Amino acid sequence: MEDNIRILLTEEEVDQRIRELGEQISEDYAGESVHLICVLKGGVFFMCELAKRITVPVSMDFLSVSSYGNGTSSSGAVKIIKDLDEPLEDKNVLIVEDIIDSGNTLHYLVEILYKRQPKSIRICTLLDKPDRRVADVKVDYTGFEIPDEFVVGYGLDYAQKYRNLPFVGAVVFE
Repeated sequence: MEDNIRILLTEEEVDQRIRELGEQISEDYAGESVHLICVLKGGVFFMCELAKRITVPVSMDFLSVSSYGNGTSSSGAVKIIKDLDEPLEDKNVLIVEDIIDSGNTLHYLVEILYKRQPKSIRICTLLDKPDRRVADVKVDYTGFEIPDEFVVGYGLDYAQKYRNLPFVGAVVFE
């Protein structure tokens, strides 16, 4: 399968962009702390690297969600599989995603998390596919805008494989 993966973003490009995002987030939250929320599983790789580059105090939590529908496409409904361990009240929340395409899941999550009374909620994603956007989602920090291709690496998988690739690659289906 790795022969069918075309490198879209090199390890060096990804590393440099995460460094830049960390600097920007540190500036934006200067004098405050930020609570990172990772959407499992794909976001783990990105969140860990991002957290290392943020210079303000950081705390972390994780949640896992599932979109369910007719089996081949999302119905837009989202089910929380693993909820957060900590309350969000008065925290600066930064939702960290590996990739955003339709935005449906994130739109739902932001609505749910606002009910928990955080001080603020912002969104950071490594990859964004704006051409696929269906839901109105404001992304505050974007690593890279990418074309509508199926991508793997840096946390993104194909059948639970290829998450550990150090680059972002497009799968070439033949």
